[in-house]
Amino acid sequence: MSDVRHVLVLPDRDAAEEVVEALAERFGVREEPLVVRDALAGEDDAEDAQWLVVLRDEEGRLEAGVLDEFVGAWEGWREEP
Repeated sequence: MSDVRHVLVLPDRDAAEEVVEALAERFGVREEPLVVRDALAGEDDAEDAQWLVVLRDEEGRLEAGVLDEFVGAWEGWREEP
């Protein structure tokens, strides 16, 4: 088994929570992804935070290009971990 992780960056918490739900529905993700608030350097305001959805893909089922398109629906993107 590999330790493949995908990091999806979203503009706000609501989008991150919607993505978590949609991951289970569309891709059958069984393990709950980790949702993390990532404040921009030097910013304390929640408006300036990005939200990360980190999911493990030990079986290598999720393709990077498909995830890029998927998260784009929420104005997000996939980062290389």
